[in-house]
Amino acid sequence: MYLRAYIGGDQLAAVKTGQQVSVGIDQPDGTIRQLKGEISWISPEAEFTPKTVQTRDERVRQVYAVKVRVQNDGSLKIGMPGEMRIAK
Repeated sequence: MYLRAYIGGDQLAAVKTGQQVSVGIDQPDGTIRQLKGEISWISPEAEFTPKTVQTRDERVRQVYAVKVRVQNDGSLKIGMPGEMRIAK
């Protein structure tokens, strides 16, 4: 299973393919379940933030698409929201 995430240009230097990251998935009880993920692809070109982002200021930012490979234990479904955290 893959998570599609977007990072800003200021974060680009902090990520590389093969890097381990944490992926957070919302749970029904309001907690966030943490899963291990690995960055498998980083777009070579910047693009505008997807229109599903809520504020206009965030939508006009240039971002880079990232694919994160996440091991699916059967609980992840296509289209579920998630978030990626880069270890510092």
